[in-house]
Amino acid sequence: MTTATTPKGERRRQALVAAAAELLLEGGFDAVRHRSVATRADLPLASTTYYFASLEDLIARAVEHTGSAELSLMRDRVAEVSHRRRGAESTVDLIVDLLVGPEGPDPSAREQLIVRYERSVASARHPELRDVQVRLRAQLDDLLADVLRRSGRACRQEQLRRLVAIVDGAVVCALSELDPDPRVMARSALLEVIDIVAPPLQR
Repeated sequence: MTTATTPKGERRRQALVAAAAELLLEGGFDAVRHRSVATRADLPLASTTYYFASLEDLIARAVEHTGSAELSLMRDRVAEVSHRRRGAESTVDLIVDLLVGPEGPDPSAREQLIVRYERSVASARHPELRDVQVRLRAQLDDLLADVLRRSGRACRQEQLRRLVAIVDGAVVCALSELDPDPRVMARSALLEVIDIVAPPLQR
């Protein structure tokens, strides 16, 4: 393995990362293999071991690529949120839009959620992946805190984690059911606690 020290090398490395990220979203971790990534990127098989120390290294970079793209979309959504006091339902709708996705038919939405939670579980076994997840989660916490501030609400760091854990639990339960509706389950769970974990600021 060597690092991409030339523009051509960096382009090839990024093409492999993008290919691995596509495969990850399409088929989960099992779909990301040296040969499948090289084929998708239209590069020689040996390039995957030339630019990456291991398959785990390549997967970690793909997860970072995917997670960063998700966070970029979230930032765009948060930037559109106006600063005003919001009630429980409006605040919860914003959070669910951010963490689960907006309402509307999207065939890929469920698969994207599955991949997101797969990578969370996988990070428990893989240190490189865990480091990526920690960085992504810190950025997500910042976005959530911004949404709550824009909604006239307070939320301490430990409460942010509790809020995310509630959504995570509801989504995982929904995905494991025969007819899952993650948005409905997450929204219902959050409505019960939003005024406790993120109370309105006193005027």
